[in-house]
Amino acid sequence: MATSTDIANKARLEELRERQGYLQKAVYLIRKQPLGAFGFFLVMSIVLMGVFAPLVTSHDPIRVSFPDMLMPPGGEFLLGTDQFGRDILTRLLYGARTALFVGCTAAFIGSTAGLILGVTSAYLGGTFDLIFQRLCDIMQSFPLIIMALAIVSIFGPSVVNVIIAITIPFIPDCARVVRSGALAQRQMPYIDAARANGFSSARIILRHIVPNVMAPYLIMITTFVGHAILLEASLSFLGLGVQEPTPAWGLMLQGGAEEFAESAPWMAIWPGVAISLAVFGFNMFGDAVRDMLDPKLRTE
Repeated sequence: MATSTDIANKARLEELRERQGYLQKAVYLIRKQPLGAFGFFLVMSIVLMGVFAPLVTSHDPIRVSFPDMLMPPGGEFLLGTDQFGRDILTRLLYGARTALFVGCTAAFIGSTAGLILGVTSAYLGGTFDLIFQRLCDIMQSFPLIIMALAIVSIFGPSVVNVIIAITIPFIPDCARVVRSGALAQRQMPYIDAARANGFSSARIILRHIVPNVMAPYLIMITTFVGHAILLEASLSFLGLGVQEPTPAWGLMLQGGAEEFAESAPWMAIWPGVAISLAVFGFNMFGDAVRDMLDPKLRTE
């Protein structure tokens, strides 16, 4: 008869085997997708820096200190200070929060709206599909940055308006991709069976078609985050995005781009590096997600 000690040892052994299984899977994914793993590492590093910014630095990201203006990197200020004496490292860390909040929110809302509209358009077809596709054609005829500039110019610069301006151009892109997969799902026998059972269109769309087109949806989200971060930085650089004194990479790049390009080049270098690494990380991670979820790209 098994004792309590034997049961406990067996439970520990099963837990150890489960952990080893997770470790082996992680090693396998890293070997199979090294660039994707590197992108994931960059993404998680940016997320952790933004979340634990108060623990990494003790400086206030918006406190002005004129005696510390334009201090070069080193000493108390590892990456130097800006024209207002604010620590650049601190503003980079807190700026990661702004970039991730705007990027993830815009990518999620835009992709989700595109998912629902794309599946609905494919399922209903007819006049609704024709009108919706022509609207997508009109929206996609404008470059992302031009449409975002127009929307922010109308509603004014703020974090909420920047998210709206970035979200709207994402909707037709995701809707087109998802619609192509939903058209194939609409012809499947299980959809005919659902109709025969009297299920409503909303139930068929949300419970039967949407789960089967989640792969392109997830791919679009991971891809859109990097694009959204770049768009937010571009709008902030042009003065139409996040406003001072909120820490934002685009604002930091704007402050050191012209007047202090020669006397204090670190003001523009570090936010530029942060933007590049964030976009690169999300793009590499998005490519890896696409390779894992797209059956046409699987090698095994």
